[in-house]
Amino acid sequence: MRTYFLSILVAAGILACGPTQTPVGKSFLESSMYLLRGKIESGTATAHFTCRQELLCGSSVIPMFYARREYAPAWMGHDGRFSQADSLIATIRESDREGLPPDGYHLPLIESMIAEVRQQRGKGKPYDPDAAADLDLLLTDAFLLYGSHLLAGRVDPETLHADWVAYNPVTDLAAVLQSALDANTVEHSLKGLRPPHPGYIGLQNTLMRYRNLAEQGGWPVIPPGDRLEKGDRGERVGLLRKRLAISGDLDLPEPEDATVFDDALESTVRSFQRRHGLEPDGIVGRETLSALAVPVEDRVRQIVLNMERWRWVPRDLGRRYLLVNIPEYKLRLYEDSEVAMEMRIVAGKNFTATPVFSGTLNYLELNPYWNIPHKIAVEEILPKVRTDPGYLAKRGIRVFSSWRNDAAEIDPATVDWNKLGDRSFLFKLRQDPGPRNPLGRVKFMFPNRFAVYLHDTPSTELFRISSRDFSHGCIRLEKAIGLAAYLLRNNPRWTRQKIEEAIARGERAIIPLDEPIPVNILYWTAWVDDKGTVHFHEDVYERDNPLAMALKEAPPAARDS
Repeated sequence: MRTYFLSILVAAGILACGPTQTPVGKSFLESSMYLLRGKIESGTATAHFTCRQELLCGSSVIPMFYARREYAPAWMGHDGRFSQADSLIATIRESDREGLPPDGYHLPLIESMIAEVRQQRGKGKPYDPDAAADLDLLLTDAFLLYGSHLLAGRVDPETLHADWVAYNPVTDLAAVLQSALDANTVEHSLKGLRPPHPGYIGLQNTLMRYRNLAEQGGWPVIPPGDRLEKGDRGERVGLLRKRLAISGDLDLPEPEDATVFDDALESTVRSFQRRHGLEPDGIVGRETLSALAVPVEDRVRQIVLNMERWRWVPRDLGRRYLLVNIPEYKLRLYEDSEVAMEMRIVAGKNFTATPVFSGTLNYLELNPYWNIPHKIAVEEILPKVRTDPGYLAKRGIRVFSSWRNDAAEIDPATVDWNKLGDRSFLFKLRQDPGPRNPLGRVKFMFPNRFAVYLHDTPSTELFRISSRDFSHGCIRLEKAIGLAAYLLRNNPRWTRQKIEEAIARGERAIIPLDEPIPVNILYWTAWVDDKGTVHFHEDVYERDNPLAMALKEAPPAARDS
């Protein structure tokens, strides 16, 4: 699995950098310029670019950056000092606050080389221009690599999941670095590249808190046993109370008898269950006990993974947008940073996963037809038609000769359904609007290559279930008519009453939005809500472990050049 620099500006190729002969009679600065140019130009002709056996990753940005400077050192001043290196070093030392490893940015080598520079200067000895050139390159690569990771993440999600489309920012990091050096704002410029969203900042704060909990020994494990509920008493209840207090769920003075499962403890258990995506019944059964037993170190890892996912999200979500979090099974409509509407959703099953991407919702349809996808028609509808010839008529499903817009409708009785298979099934099946139509009364369209959309559903009972992964990939909405009315609230032709009347008449209508709205379908197994509460939900599509493995991978081994 590859980690990636910005795809627009930083290629995955690797250059070579090694000692270069210093010309006689040159000044220290001139020698460093000469050496820098030689290292970069020779490196572009080889397979690897290493300095002091450290692999440099900025293989396309570094040549451009130094060419703009006519190969003058970026970090070394005319006096030979690397004064702005301290700011970079201090910033990288704190990269673990972003869930990024400090050692991934040449930090040990840079620190040792800086110490050597200053030791030599303290003794009044000249510093080797070749070493100075290497240090300059390492500092530049550290800035570019760390900056790219803050801006776009360490991992390209599209190499992990075919149905995940990441935001790919177009940023000239060479220009960012030059501006930072010119203005002496290295730390500020790097921090300005991280996600600005409150959700990311919330996870960042939570990461520090959970790491502190881990350093203090975490929380106790409640031994297995019978379920715990209000009225129970015993040592396990006392441990439950302690466990919830350490994680911050229980913030009340300890009662006279801490071993009694009282009303306050039941209320706390319900809150814990809600933020872990469990049925909030206030009873500590198998699932709740399992969530309570997850070590704090695992929660730290989960926070780090989801901070990485935030780096794949567009920096500007817009003034008004829809956001779906698949593991939470929730949709929210945001206006001016406030939640204007919230509802439960049904998402795709694991094997028909809802994709992760962003789009623009530009129209909705009342009383929609359902053009049944080929895969569903063959795998689910065809076997039922074979056993029940009247199946299609009972459900208002019509048969068309092909998927062309002008395809003729044909009589199902004229088709030998037993002879059809995946390749020979060329028909289009279309279900009429009505109570059996799985799209319900309205669908919301934001064209995308996955053919996924938001829609109503007649199966409203599913919204009472905590884990709602039942669809074929599209997203079913709990309050579809309410969302339609909200999006059309400035259109006097389509008030909520008129929408409901049109639906009742069976009237099909395609209604464009006067103001199209961005839709962001995302995947977070840990997030912080607008009240600052952290939530952990089931990794329904089993995507945390592949990401964790990708983040652990080191860059390719450097070779001596």
